[in-house]
Amino acid sequence: MRDLRPTSNLVLQAVFNILYSVKGKDFLDLFAGTGQVGLKALEKGAQSITFVEIEKKRVEDIKRKVKNHQNVKFFPLDALKFLKSAQQESFDIIFADPPYDYKLYDKLIELSFSTLKPKGTLIVEHRFNTDLSKVLSDFFVESRKYGDTLISFWRKE
Repeated sequence: MRDLRPTSNLVLQAVFNILYSVKGKDFLDLFAGTGQVGLKALEKGAQSITFVEIEKKRVEDIKRKVKNHQNVKFFPLDALKFLKSAQQESFDIIFADPPYDYKLYDKLIELSFSTLKPKGTLIVEHRFNTDLSKVLSDFFVESRKYGDTLISFWRKE
């Protein structure tokens, strides 16, 4: 199993403060890891949560945490494979937290954007020294720094 780098509590809190409300939204948690971001969205009233995590054991761990919630889906897949096959799906909010050494940010952002609903928000957590603002720059909103982490936002208008 690949190393796990859970989203810090500071970043998790910041993301949900910036989003303000996820109530009634369809939320996609890519590179779900422990599932804490999607679980937080569920706790805050998201309408549906889709967890995508390549490690099957981690998917099973998230399933145990979710228990009997409705409108929760799990995909033990690579994030890009999921996005390529999910063109009929759409989400209000997509949160992606790939490994910091990830090389396919451009493709991840472009494919994610194609599954966003109008007025949807894409959030990518990444290392502070990786500038993603040039990818889909017309839709890029901002990046915020928390320690060695940046969270970058795109909005589909």
